[in-house]
Amino acid sequence: MGIQLDPRSNHLLAALPPAEWQRWAPMLEWVDLPLGKVLYESGTQLDHVYFPTNAIVSLLYVMEDGGSAEISVVGNEGLVGIALFMGGGTTPSRAVVQSAGQGYRLRARTMKDEFDRAGPVMHLLLRYTQALITQMAQTAVCNRHHSLDQQLCR
Repeated sequence: MGIQLDPRSNHLLAALPPAEWQRWAPMLEWVDLPLGKVLYESGTQLDHVYFPTNAIVSLLYVMEDGGSAEISVVGNEGLVGIALFMGGGTTPSRAVVQSAGQGYRLRARTMKDEFDRAGPVMHLLLRYTQALITQMAQTAVCNRHHSLDQQLCR
């Protein structure tokens, strides 16, 4: 068990306005994120969203034949589980801890309720989602147009 970092070590949690932070703080649950831990599998119902503080999580797209490819990584800048507030309860990706650490999680229902308030939380999460989509696009281009050495530098 590692040192429990302040939840605001996660940049999204740190960016919450004071009123939202006061509401969220008691509902955040500290979690240990050991190497290889699967936070969710493709097609499963999302029960929580995760906010890594010092862990890194790989998002892998899973194909019908069981193969997978990394589509993005999430660290202390973001959250794992955007499908929850983007209109789906499930996702075609798998989330696996790539670098061990800790983080916090928030129940799915709480996250949906916060997003549905259509206030500062919704705007913050939509900006983060845009950044994540940009990272996914850059990963796709890199995988197609860069050498293996260049891809490994990513």
